[in-house]
Amino acid sequence: MFLTVGLPCTGKTTAARRIEIEQQALRLTKDEWVKALYGHENPPSAGAVLEGRLIQIGLRALELGNNVVIDFGLWSRDERSALRQAAADLGAAVEMRYFELAPAEQRRRLDRRQAEAPDTTWPMSDDELAQWAANLEIPTRGELDGSEPIDDPPAGFATWDEWRGYRWPPRRSNDPA
Repeated sequence: MFLTVGLPCTGKTTAARRIEIEQQALRLTKDEWVKALYGHENPPSAGAVLEGRLIQIGLRALELGNNVVIDFGLWSRDERSALRQAAADLGAAVEMRYFELAPAEQRRRLDRRQAEAPDTTWPMSDDELAQWAANLEIPTRGELDGSEPIDDPPAGFATWDEWRGYRWPPRRSNDPA
């Protein structure tokens, strides 16, 4: 399982596409699905559900012996730990790749993407980019090279599977069961 980690417009999807070809991996890029299903909308509650569904597909593909690349950003250590544990439970290795850029280059790439392929992204303000950068938990060297043990699940969760169900719910909270 390959995990791409980083903020918007830092090169994650470009790398995921390369991994897809080089490693014959199933590429699961959330933004492509959100765009296909919601167009100009980007509802946060639907994003979490969609990520969860794509993770289920990815874990099933791993179980069947296929390589998978998860291309979501994975800004929190808990998200990465949950996926590392899920892969380990299936006997699969994880390779994590972290992407970062100076804010000015990130803005330049976003502006270029907006001009050249507006159907592939959403408008993002400098304030949003700065807020997201402040929320990103940068992976440690041990996370990146796999030498660091996987953390225990957060308080209130007995297992990472349980936490995954909370973080990536099976349906939007406002949808009927």
